[in-house]
Amino acid sequence: MKGKMGTVLQKPAFEAIAPSFGHSFTYQKFSANKENKNNGWHYHPELELVYINGGSGKRQIGSHVSYFREGDLILIGSNLPHCGFTDKLTGNKSETLVQMKYDFLGSDFFDIPEMKNIQKLFEVAKGGIAFHGKTKMKVGEKMEILEYQTDFQRLLSILNILNLLATSDDMRVLNAEGFSMETEIKDNDRINLVFNHVKAHFKEEITLDEIADIVSMTVPSFCRYFKKITNKTFTQFVNEYRLVHASKLLAEQPISITQVCYESGFNNFSHFNKSFKAFTGQNPSEYRNQLKAVLQ
Repeated sequence: MKGKMGTVLQKPAFEAIAPSFGHSFTYQKFSANKENKNNGWHYHPELELVYINGGSGKRQIGSHVSYFREGDLILIGSNLPHCGFTDKLTGNKSETLVQMKYDFLGSDFFDIPEMKNIQKLFEVAKGGIAFHGKTKMKVGEKMEILEYQTDFQRLLSILNILNLLATSDDMRVLNAEGFSMETEIKDNDRINLVFNHVKAHFKEEITLDEIADIVSMTVPSFCRYFKKITNKTFTQFVNEYRLVHASKLLAEQPISITQVCYESGFNNFSHFNKSFKAFTGQNPSEYRNQLKAVLQ
């Protein structure tokens, strides 16, 4: 499949997740020896809980893109498009993943009174949630212990973890402004095409004509469609993607701020400085100075 620029487009990925025989949920652990290579934007009906032990990298969930440090704990709702969080440069010790359908314990299980908090958590998770502080530390430890537990112990642990998350204040909803994917699966495929194109080409100019052509829409229709689903303009989304990449480079690479500007897809240094300050509250040199310990 090709866009008008002649580049091969990455097919949007629907990830079919089948728990192994005799299991109601999927548990996986990745490490330096077994890397999670699912790094393109993808989606699936299962909720996904991810714990990244240490390291730093990008969170790319729905139309939200941000940079995490010192590991992460994320809950992603059903069919919410997201990218993998770790790669060779993340520097994490391990990544633990639990995926489960909303009804993995039966269609009515989460409707009982004792599960009311978890039911609310699943609702909020439609926008993606990042947990920090004591919750990240406590739940992270419980996620790591899953490796040594029997299937039944794991099930009890997952319920315990969900309850801890449901009663925590250490949370940030990542798509708080809204991300409405409760339409048709073809919308998921279409938005994933857009997201994956930005991921592959954010260092270049991406015109509205080009992106609208990729999803076979007129420019005005595409602009309305993208804003309706993500509550952001396409230009705003691309700009944020570039700024998060710049944050990553400033934290991880000992290159000049001018190089960071151009490596992140900006072609005007003063515009980059102004945009970065509006996005992070600091100009690039202040941001780097705050993190200089990372580069030492």
